Amino acid sequence: MDSLDNTVRPYAWGSHTAIPALLGTAPTGTPQAELWMGAHPGAPSRLDRGAGAVTLTEIIRADPQAELGPETVAAFGPRLPFLLKLLAADAPLSLQVHPSRSQAQTGFADEERRGVPLDAPHRNYKDANHKPELLCALTPFEGLCGFRPAAEAAALLEGLGIDDLKPYVLALRDRQAADASPSSSGRGHPMREVLTALLGADRAALAPTVDRAAEAAARLGGPYAPYAGIARHHPGDPGVLAALLLHHVSLRPGEALYLGAGVPHAYLSGLGVEIMANSDNVLRCGLTPKHVDVPELLRVVRFEPTEPALLRPEPRPGGEEVYPAPIDEFRLSRYVLGTGGTDSTDSTGTGRGTGRGTGRGTEDGGTGRAVLPAGGPQILLCTDGTVTLRTQHAELTLARGRSAYVPASETVTATGPGTLFRATVAL
Repeated sequence: MDSLDNTVRPYAWGSHTAIPALLGTAPTGTPQAELWMGAHPGAPSRLDRGAGAVTLTEIIRADPQAELGPETVAAFGPRLPFLLKLLAADAPLSLQVHPSRSQAQTGFADEERRGVPLDAPHRNYKDANHKPELLCALTPFEGLCGFRPAAEAAALLEGLGIDDLKPYVLALRDRQAADASPSSSGRGHPMREVLTALLGADRAALAPTVDRAAEAAARLGGPYAPYAGIARHHPGDPGVLAALLLHHVSLRPGEALYLGAGVPHAYLSGLGVEIMANSDNVLRCGLTPKHVDVPELLRVVRFEPTEPALLRPEPRPGGEEVYPAPIDEFRLSRYVLGTGGTDSTDSTGTGRGTGRGTGRGTEDGGTGRAVLPAGGPQILLCTDGTVTLRTQHAELTLARGRSAYVPASETVTATGPGTLFRATVAL
């Protein structure tokens, strides 16, 4: 069992204060968007087993069978198949979608064949893996996820009262086109037609329409308010109009959102724990100055209406609360140890809150003890209070924001009071 030293990624959309508040450190004056915990080559965690600091990637490479366990290696190869993060958004992330495994394999092989450098700004596929992900809110969290039904999106656009949007409204109400495309490819689907038109339009020519839509959204408020906020961060961006095609989602602390392949989404604000397959494949749809490959995006996006996959923790024996996801690479769960069954983060990420009914506490009467079985690699993250971890060979106490790596062979006993998130594989 090892304490992890993790890297903070300073993306421009990140909060200046949320992650420092959780860690109990002083703000740096720059955005602190994500804290990465795992063995991703972009920012692997570091640990020290007595011979100096090394990366978790190096530790696993040296003995994958011992670190990950035979079942994990057989299923995913000699690498940690998931990445755990703290994500703190203070501005909208890019509107994006992730490929399926087969799409990633095809796209990666094609770009390798064409000799596109891995660090090229127009490169779409950094690896051959899919990137399903799950985000659990630690504070109230806002996002966009999945296409609305065409008629609902049409009504929202029409309600802005902008004449230049009428062609998109009419296209979305073309039921014959919608009925002609029951498959996820979306060929002929009105949502595909509208998204193609928005992303393919001349940005300068479309900017006045985007600005008028933003002004109307700010004036109307209500369901339009989130989109007015997006427009303030991305004036004139066609992605503002594309965002109106998606569901707006509000998560309470303790609730989670699962995002599978092909589902367009964007995080807007809040602090959360995010887990994903260990991939960096992102195709962007807007709200970004980065490369947008419209033809490849249209190949990957699922155009049928998709209700957001909201999750609440499901109680399991021993006080574990699992966030169920249809994926093998990761499994995220939570233990609320000796805190009286309440979620432990308030709206600022700096103190206690009720979680509005999403917490449970332990099954042993709130004494604050849980046993985390061996069998696969684990990363453990404390988000409130303190949690003491004990194995046969070691003891480690985690404060808020601190994390630990546990090899596959180790069983852990955790005691509180505190809240502990557990990331492992779902084999």
